[in-house]
Amino acid sequence: MKRLFFVFIFTLVTLILAAQPDLDLGIKAGLTNSEFSVSRENYNSESILSYHVGAFGRVGWGRVFLQPEVYFNSRGGDLKEITNSNAMDIPHKFDMNTVDVPLLAGIKLFKSDFINVRAMGGPLFSFVTSKDVNEESRFTVDAFRDQFFGWQYGVGIDLWMITIDARFENSRNSVVQTSDFNARNKTFLISAGIKLF
Repeated sequence: MKRLFFVFIFTLVTLILAAQPDLDLGIKAGLTNSEFSVSRENYNSESILSYHVGAFGRVGWGRVFLQPEVYFNSRGGDLKEITNSNAMDIPHKFDMNTVDVPLLAGIKLFKSDFINVRAMGGPLFSFVTSKDVNEESRFTVDAFRDQFFGWQYGVGIDLWMITIDARFENSRNSVVQTSDFNARNKTFLISAGIKLF
């Protein structure tokens, strides 16, 4: 994962130095709706609503652009373990904070001086900074991975200096894993940002 990250950064720097691109830098914040996709049938998954906040850059050549970002993201998921009919379902509430680094490539489907409509996608690197599990759960924080890899894809619109994005995200590897259980993160993000320059 680290090798892919550094290769992308090297490629980005090379492209910037080789051309005269348009450059935007800004800040962004928004809502995060996340849930876990689990490997076993006796679990029901429910999403939780939280937030993310961070910064973005955009380097463009005509209609094509690269958009690296870094942001703090609060996410997780609620699971209910279905037991036999004589017992109550067991709740498992997972909360984690991550620093996310998506490295997106995109195209402007519509481009003008005041309005741009964009489509984008690319890899995402997530680094877990804190994690928590409710006391009733049989899982512990040791079940969380410290980092994971995924993909983001979505659309966005620019209205002069304001940027609005809606994206889906799927983790490529497990976020929570034990010998008999694994869960991947599925996330929907909607954000608004402002270009500072």
